[in-house]
Amino acid sequence: MLTTLKTSYTDTRAADLAWALGREPLPALAVLDLELAGAKMQLRLLGASHQVLLEEEQGVCSETVACIPGSSTPLPLGVAKRIGGWEYQFAAHVETLSQGSFAGRAQELLSLVADHPNGLAGTFPGSPHAFTAMVAQRLDGQVRWRTWHAYPQEGQLVVTRTRVGARVPAAL
Repeated sequence: MLTTLKTSYTDTRAADLAWALGREPLPALAVLDLELAGAKMQLRLLGASHQVLLEEEQGVCSETVACIPGSSTPLPLGVAKRIGGWEYQFAAHVETLSQGSFAGRAQELLSLVADHPNGLAGTFPGSPHAFTAMVAQRLDGQVRWRTWHAYPQEGQLVVTRTRVGARVPAAL
């Protein structure tokens, strides 16, 4: 699903993004509700940011990547945590692209997500390449999602990858 977000572009620098687990639902500009083999999931676009809410037998998970006032947790390169009966893994990186490469990559990603049955993308007024996009899937008993946060004025694309699945007991 592709939508135009009715807001100004407020998260203007990739470096301003922060990561948080366990936050309550924040006001969203666009929402996609999904059911992935027993997992209830909500993809939420928050301005140039995202929030994912996941509910399954093992528990509840809330991931937020946004400009969070008062947050002291910058966007990490990687996180591995146990959340109830789940293993949670998060990774992020920033791609810096030339203006021409950025435009092509933005169009490619928006097409991919707009055509995906579990995809949500929002573009911002004023720049065709300012967007946040998300896609989710269930694979091998795990719920996975990827996100892209575009900052055309910097030529930067923040890419995140998350995987949540049942904790596997250690072999003896």
